[in-house]
Amino acid sequence: MIMLEKSFGLMFFIRKPKNSPEGVYPIYLRITVDGKSSELSTKRKCHTSTWNAKTGRSSGNKEATKEFNFFLDTLMQQVYQAKRRLMDADKELTSDAIKKNMTGADEEKRTIIEVFTKHNQQIKALEGAEFASNTVKRYATTLEHTKSFLKWKYGSEDLDIRKLDHETIAEFDFWLKGIQKCNHNSTMKYLSNFKKIVLIAVKNKWLPSDPFANFKFTKKPVQRLALTEHELNSIATKNFRNERLQTVRDIFIFSCYTGLSYADVQKLRAEEIHIGIDKNLWVFTNRQKTGAASRMPLMPEAMAIVEKYKEHPKCIVCILWRC
Repeated sequence: MIMLEKSFGLMFFIRKPKNSPEGVYPIYLRITVDGKSSELSTKRKCHTSTWNAKTGRSSGNKEATKEFNFFLDTLMQQVYQAKRRLMDADKELTSDAIKKNMTGADEEKRTIIEVFTKHNQQIKALEGAEFASNTVKRYATTLEHTKSFLKWKYGSEDLDIRKLDHETIAEFDFWLKGIQKCNHNSTMKYLSNFKKIVLIAVKNKWLPSDPFANFKFTKKPVQRLALTEHELNSIATKNFRNERLQTVRDIFIFSCYTGLSYADVQKLRAEEIHIGIDKNLWVFTNRQKTGAASRMPLMPEAMAIVEKYKEHPKCIVCILWRC
C-alpha cells in the first residue's frame, strides 16, 4: 500500500478557562493530521506570565524553565516516533492513531495467565496425538504455580505480560524453591515450561525481549541405583491384599523386564506383540516420548504378566490395566 503524504502539525498550548485570572494552568499538546486534531495532556503546568504562545514554550533562563522546555521537546520527539511506527507498520495515519500509538492505547493488552491458559487449552486438545498426558498435566501444574506466584509477588490474579523481566524470573525461581519447597530439578522443569509461554510472547512481539536471556538452567545430577535381582524378586513375589496395588506391582515388573516406561506400557496394545526372527514373542512399539521405534524380546517374566491379564476386562483394548 502506498501512503500519500499528509499535512501534519504539532502545537503546545496552555488551557486557560475563559474569563479566568492569570495563573498556573495545564499545558496540552495538539496533534493535527489533514485538518483533524487530537489533544493530549502533557501532565505539566505553566504560569501564563511565562508562557510564549508563539513558540509553544516557557520563557526564561532559569534551570527549571530549561528542564520544562526540554520535557516538551522530548514529548514532541515521541510523537514523531509514534508517527514513524505507524508508517513503518503501514497503518492509517491519523491524529488519533498517533495519540494512541504514543500512549500505548492501540496495543491489545496481553496477560501472563491469559496466554498460559490458551496454550494449555491447545495442548489439551492435542493430548494423545501430539502431547502425552503427563506433559499436559505438567503444564497445568506450572500454570497453577504461576497463579500462586503472581498472587504472592504482586497481590494480583494476573499480570500484563510486558511487565515480565529478569527480576520476575529470579523471584519465581526463589518462590518455587523457598516458598513452594520444590527441589532444584523440579524448579528447573517448571521454569522451563514457563519459558515456553514467555517465548510465545516474544515471538508475537507482545514482549520486546526475553527475560530468561541471562537465566541459567542447570540440573543437578541424580544418582539412580538399579534394583538387585533379590530386590526385584522380593517385589515380584510380595503378596498385596489390595488388587490395585497388585496391578501396579505387575506393571512395574513388566517395565523392568521390557525396559518400557509407564507411559509406553499404558498405551501398549495386543497387536504390538509379534513373533520375532528368533521365533519368540517380541514387542514392536513406538516410544511415547520420542516416537522412536522400539523392539525388545518378551522375557518369560513379562510374558507371564501378559498371560495373567489377557482376559481382564480392562485389557480389551490394552495389554495392561490403565491405573
